Amino acid sequence: MKIKSILGHLYVQVLIGVALGVLVGALWPDLGSSLQPLGDGFVKLVKFLIAPIVFCTIVSGITSLTDTKKVGPTLLRSLGLFYVLTALALALGLGAVLLFQPGTGMHIDPAHLNASVASKYTSQLPSSNPADFLLNIIPSTLVGAFANGEVLPVLLVALLCGFAFTRLGAPGKLALEVVNSFNKLLFVVFGYIMKVAPIGAFGAMAYTVGKYGAHSIGNLGMLILAFYAACIAFVFIGLGILAKITGFSLWHLLRYFKDEFFIVLATSSSEPVLPRLLSKLERIGCERGIVGLVVPTGYSFNLTGTAIYLTLASMFIAQACDIHLSWGQILLMLGMMLLTSKGAAGVSGSGFVALVATLTVMPTLPVAGVALIVGIDRFMSEARALTSTVCNIVSCIAVARWEKALDTDVLQAELSSGFVPTEAEKHALDVAVPAH
Repeated sequence: MKIKSILGHLYVQVLIGVALGVLVGALWPDLGSSLQPLGDGFVKLVKFLIAPIVFCTIVSGITSLTDTKKVGPTLLRSLGLFYVLTALALALGLGAVLLFQPGTGMHIDPAHLNASVASKYTSQLPSSNPADFLLNIIPSTLVGAFANGEVLPVLLVALLCGFAFTRLGAPGKLALEVVNSFNKLLFVVFGYIMKVAPIGAFGAMAYTVGKYGAHSIGNLGMLILAFYAACIAFVFIGLGILAKITGFSLWHLLRYFKDEFFIVLATSSSEPVLPRLLSKLERIGCERGIVGLVVPTGYSFNLTGTAIYLTLASMFIAQACDIHLSWGQILLMLGMMLLTSKGAAGVSGSGFVALVATLTVMPTLPVAGVALIVGIDRFMSEARALTSTVCNIVSCIAVARWEKALDTDVLQAELSSGFVPTEAEKHALDVAVPAH
């Protein structure tokens, strides 16, 4: 009975899926590399729910605010925090690559690099023009915002609809009830999908190990070590300090969201856990309006894992090709990364795309240098997604505290006891359906 209870936890099931995936990928590489559709299919199942869930959550959150005038200042404070954390992530990445020197001694001739590796990503590069970036937030049609599945256009539509609902008064109550009911329906559907998370984790890990294998790490192991060290330092030092200032234990928070972290680690994507983050952050005491505004925005503007990766990968290419960068060039590159780490949000393989975008505006570094790390990129994508996910959770709680929209008693009680699903949540297939 005890074993059955342990196996009932989602994170245990995901861990088993990961272990089996590694085993299959290692013993039968061809079979493992053919299982990619299992991982991709799970991510696609979740992604089609993200746009409507974000819309319903934000609309419901805005209508629940007593003062809608706080929406603008809240978003500005959130963006300010995101850029401070991104700058810290870039600095830690720079410190790690200067400390470990992973590319030193490779003496690669840039002329011998395969430029075709980067060329297939250039079509995905976002526009470097700020006006184009802002215009892309505006969807072509109302339905188009949901059809494309991009978070920022949905965020814009949700904000407009949320404010409109607050002006409608009584006539809008029926429509708002429909939105809230639909939101509950989406979370129940999401609960069904989460049942196949272990299968998705199995497929994703089997593909990674089967296709790339440990041999693909080779001499690049030091780069991976430096990257993971920088991510760990950012989480436990940078976010640990922010958590301490906000008034909660980072360790307790990591334990509370362990299910989500294992899913992110297995799938190399933060998108599958977005609905669960919205629900659980509300459960630990954050007001729905803050959660609905901060977390979806953070998914596009708070990619700290990608920021660490950009610094390390760019400096690694410079070291490997014996290219000396002055501190002025390094600072210019870091400034560009503040933009490129945001611009590629929502693009498939956004970390690698953002790296190509950075190198295209840095003539000193060869864009073809990405060929050096394409074989190990998959081994770093898990940490990129995981670091950004933890950062978004901590940021949301911090903003909620600043906005006086956090019930600290509930926060302490939930984090101290750990996530324990209620009977209703168990019936909802291990997902907390938010009450409205």
